[in-house]
Amino acid sequence: MDNVRKQVLKKVETGGISFVRLQFTDILGIPKNVEITAKQLEGALSKGIAFDGSSVQGFMRIFESDMYLKVDPQTLVIHPWTSGASSTATLICDVYLPNEKPFPGDPRNVLRQAVARARKKGFDFYVGPEPEFFLLQRDADSQPTAEVHDQGGYFDLHPVDYGEVARKDIVIALEQMGFEVEAAHHEVAPSQHEIDFKYADALRTADNVMLFKIAAKKIALTHGLHATFMPKPIAGINGSGMHCHMSLFKDGKNAFYNPKSQYLLSHTALHFIAGLIEHIAAITAMANPLVNSYKRLVPGYEAPVNVCWARQNRSALIRVPASNTPQLSTRVELRSPDPSCNPYLAFAAILTAGLDGIERKLTPPDPVEENIYELSASERQARDIATLPGDLESALQALQKDKVVREALGPHIMEKYVEAKKQELDGYRTHVSGWELSQYLSRY
Repeated sequence: MDNVRKQVLKKVETGGISFVRLQFTDILGIPKNVEITAKQLEGALSKGIAFDGSSVQGFMRIFESDMYLKVDPQTLVIHPWTSGASSTATLICDVYLPNEKPFPGDPRNVLRQAVARARKKGFDFYVGPEPEFFLLQRDADSQPTAEVHDQGGYFDLHPVDYGEVARKDIVIALEQMGFEVEAAHHEVAPSQHEIDFKYADALRTADNVMLFKIAAKKIALTHGLHATFMPKPIAGINGSGMHCHMSLFKDGKNAFYNPKSQYLLSHTALHFIAGLIEHIAAITAMANPLVNSYKRLVPGYEAPVNVCWARQNRSALIRVPASNTPQLSTRVELRSPDPSCNPYLAFAAILTAGLDGIERKLTPPDPVEENIYELSASERQARDIATLPGDLESALQALQKDKVVREALGPHIMEKYVEAKKQELDGYRTHVSGWELSQYLSRY
């Protein structure tokens, strides 16, 4: 057994860990796990664990359901909210077929392949997400409600920000799990919060997003609250996004930085931006995957619906933030993704789009520094500023037409993802909502 696996066994033993969760993610971004005792860990590290893939959304049919989890020993995280006989750790796994080949429907494998393509070109892809979420009240039966917990606003403090204690406990838990938390604060909407953690390579960041969601929900529950990453849980206020800051490094240097260019951006960065713009409609199907996602992506709530780029302009879809260390931190910020996305699939689609822009040497339009929300429709049209798909169905249609993103996801993910999303759309279309009842029941 190699040294990394031996270190994992030692940490589990010295940490008094009783249980280990072998975690993976389905195509919809829902975390799954098989729990084993610490005594079974050595066998899992060396041989993997078999499981029934037919019970997991988008995996395999019942007559071809045997699958295996192979542990990534670099991902060990101990749950700080467990102790004693219930002490638990998590190891993230890759999904394999019985023939020892990676499962093409494993979202983590899809991102791993996209990262490998970037590395063949000499690039390392880094992502720093900014996930937002709501802390909402629970009812007498401990079920989640859409009732806000406070009336705080952007950067507000206690007592207006009643969620401050819960947010601090989430930060403490994340740091104990090995996260480097860079900022935590109340967001614009009541009961809305944001916790930002340091960027890392794309695969590790996607793992961290999944672990972050689990930790936030668990700690919120101990405070009698519900942490939700639903993009728009409450009408009339801002929804939750997950702005993604991204950069490519080559030979240890930031490939997006050029001190001699007009915007301090290299040709690589500009091509990457152009690739995002070229494929953004297809990316949207992965970055904004719910029917509810498109109730956030509407004008008037600071959502980035305008397809253009800028330097300081926060009304643009893509932004190049200012930096006092540009040679290290010059980066591109994509502002449309929301935290309900499957980060493995979203990052794979984003990276593939950017690489396509680099390969084809695409050129982006000029940056738009005006407040785009104040431009008229004719002014946006004159500037060739398109808008994101307005609903999930339009985004799925764009995805199915986009050969580059489609091929990056692979035929298995494409088939199962589109199938699941069409079922979601059908369910939404046939549901009679409370709004319809309040508007029509007594009137007609």
